[in-house]
Amino acid sequence: MARELFAGVMSGTSLDGVDAVVADFSPSSGTACETLGAAHLALPTMLRDELLALQTPGSNELARAGAAANMLAELYADAIRRALANAKLDPGQVSAVGVHGQTLRHRPERGWTLQLNNAARVAERANITVIADFRSRDVAAGGQGAPLVPAFHAALFSHKNRHRVIVNIGGIANITDLPPGGAISGFDTGPGNALLDLWCARNRGDPFDAGGAWAATGQVDDALLTTFLSEPFFAAKPPKSTHRDKFNLTWLEERLKAANWKGEADDVQATLVALTARTIADAIRAQASEAIDVLACGGGARNATLMKALAGELAPRRVATTAEEGVPVEHVEALAFAWLARETLAGRPGNLPSVTGAAGARVLGAIYPR
Repeated sequence: MARELFAGVMSGTSLDGVDAVVADFSPSSGTACETLGAAHLALPTMLRDELLALQTPGSNELARAGAAANMLAELYADAIRRALANAKLDPGQVSAVGVHGQTLRHRPERGWTLQLNNAARVAERANITVIADFRSRDVAAGGQGAPLVPAFHAALFSHKNRHRVIVNIGGIANITDLPPGGAISGFDTGPGNALLDLWCARNRGDPFDAGGAWAATGQVDDALLTTFLSEPFFAAKPPKSTHRDKFNLTWLEERLKAANWKGEADDVQATLVALTARTIADAIRAQASEAIDVLACGGGARNATLMKALAGELAPRRVATTAEEGVPVEHVEALAFAWLARETLAGRPGNLPSVTGAAGARVLGAIYPR
């Protein structure tokens, strides 16, 4: 059997870096895919700061966004080259790479979503066919354009006997419900790491709270948590999606002011951990109450304090990471976009209308030939 080799690149809302993978989607083992090579590149501080700044209105946005897109494209191409080298493959051996781009604004209720990218530049630099702009077609069909990974979660993690939920904890958290033999569903639950990272950066100068160590020094404030949980998004019924457009420092500051907060910064961090854990758990209790396995991926799966809080919220369910199923937590989303690129080239739909609310199944993405 001829190998089906595809690559995927992801830089998520956490802005912690770029992950690239190369995978074979026709492995002899019978699994959905086999990872052949991977690479991770940290975002340069200047680029990370600019991408954060571009998520809110500012001066000279178009020129700044164009420059940032070019910098991202160079980083994406470098990550692809490194992943290919680690897999001992040449670009010509890989059918295509799925490059999601960096989401700056996400307004599906207004009919648009914006992922910063220069896919033509990536194709030129990496000498490989690029599939990009995956969300727009789903949004055009009336969908949320997110999350797009549940179909891949189903291919990779479904179990014939066990009801599973996959939790992706990036900047925004989302869940995929995988009942045995049942309909797949999924949606964004709210902030994952986004508020945690922003509060840590403001108060400690670090881009993220490594392992949740700082949060572990604080105490959850129940009154403050109640104020956070009053956000209407949490009670909204799926399909739903969100981004830093909503969950940002302005959102947090407004709620700290509403709560007349006078306490310590580490208690806010602890309460933000509780917010992420509670909203994920509430979503699972409401939409996947019979699940017995919860598998986490994304950067938040490496936050021990958050994972402990999530396990406490969801007991007695098994709470683990995708690494225990053989897939490193940082590879899942990049693999998903490799899979979506494969679906696009085959002319197969990549969205799930039951997840996004689109009018129907659609082939996603735009193709930029090598």
